[in-house]
Amino acid sequence: MVSLLPLELEGATLTRGGRRLVGPIDLRVEAGGITVVIGPNGSGKTSLLRMMHGLQPAKGTLRWNLPEAEARLRQSFVFQRPVVLRRSVAANLAYPLLLRGTPRAKARAMAEAQAARFDLTGQLDQPAPSLSGGEQQRLALARALITAPEMLFADEPCAALDGRATRAVESHLRYAGRRTTLVMSTHDMGQARRLASRVVFLLHGRVHESSPAAQFFARPETEAARAFLNGDIVE
Repeated sequence: MVSLLPLELEGATLTRGGRRLVGPIDLRVEAGGITVVIGPNGSGKTSLLRMMHGLQPAKGTLRWNLPEAEARLRQSFVFQRPVVLRRSVAANLAYPLLLRGTPRAKARAMAEAQAARFDLTGQLDQPAPSLSGGEQQRLALARALITAPEMLFADEPCAALDGRATRAVESHLRYAGRRTTLVMSTHDMGQARRLASRVVFLLHGRVHESSPAAQFFARPETEAARAFLNGDIVE
């Protein structure tokens, strides 16, 4: 099967109401590993992920290794605030499978197996909105991965979680990163150090640095990146 990656952005710029949200971006995302996007608040992290996932750039190009329609079917997105259907946990997990034509009985079986992987077996018949924040985020991640996407985008998936819930979600992200190319944003530098295989540092809506994680954290190339890692205010 032909891979949808690499993903190549050349001068890609996302705007809204005539205002530039992010770009121009020149970036190449290869298959494998976890790319972590970091940067000050307002630097364009969320906008970059959403543009890569499907929002049409106003300028520049964004190219997959496959036709765009097929590429969209091989990726998923997890938002900072988990989005769940007002249905049971099992129904939430089965929903993307049913959309793809999976028979109902098979979808239910796959949902039960996925719930077990994400420690949600005891909540299968519980309404998803009644779950705790950490459980809802685990559900959102489990649902995003149930179709075995080739690429997963996650926008600050642990931002609203406590330490215990964050540890659980990170464990699943790390596991997912062994099988799925993962691009995620975070404001937590500890999390970035724990998870990243590659780092993209955004500043003023542009890629300021992009390098392997070990290299970035040990020897950032620019003064702005060094200041950001030191916890200084970067404008």
